[in-house]
Amino acid sequence: MPRFFTSGAVRLASILLLLQAALLYSSIRPEAVPPSAPLADFPRALGTWRLYKEGVVEPEVQEMLKADDLLNRDYVNGGQPVWINLFIAAFRSQRNGKAPHSPKNCLPGNGWTQLDSRDLAIDVGLARPIVVNRYEIQNGDQRSLTLYWYQSRDRVVANEYKAKFWVVADAIRLNRTDTALVRVIVPIVTQGIHVDSETAERAGVNFIQSAYAPIRAHLPN
Repeated sequence: MPRFFTSGAVRLASILLLLQAALLYSSIRPEAVPPSAPLADFPRALGTWRLYKEGVVEPEVQEMLKADDLLNRDYVNGGQPVWINLFIAAFRSQRNGKAPHSPKNCLPGNGWTQLDSRDLAIDVGLARPIVVNRYEIQNGDQRSLTLYWYQSRDRVVANEYKAKFWVVADAIRLNRTDTALVRVIVPIVTQGIHVDSETAERAGVNFIQSAYAPIRAHLPN
């Protein structure tokens, strides 16, 4: 066999072509779209955290996101020095070009600049910790910590490229492409709040530990 056909690049291209063919075949079948409860029914109490305010998602933002359901809420906890913003964008299907927008793409477009970006492992009571994106950002005098991930059934994915891979894999195996972007924002410096990054991270981790099970229960299995 010519060496050309055994090269890594050719193997990778072959695998990608096979995946595209399989995805095309799966797209011919009617997609299995799982039922889901409205995000408006998401719990207003999460452990010691309580709903403080329902956020508003402007119509133009909804049009840009193209999510099937959205949640935007602020939660507070008397034992924490900060409030938490929880944002969930749920997609029942991604076959019509709809897909979650990565905060790493959206936030810079709104004037935020990256200060730090890395993975963060969080123990939520499962056999293994979940791994989420830890993304610290600044806009003028304001600083925030963003923790986010992609949730598809029992799978937590931090990496955007891996999330897209699993969309293809699920379309082939399960005939499903549903997923959700889950984003938690913790203010570090803003009006009335000035804490250090470690304090913000502890608050964000504590909130996710309280919210993860309800998130899993509320989104499609």
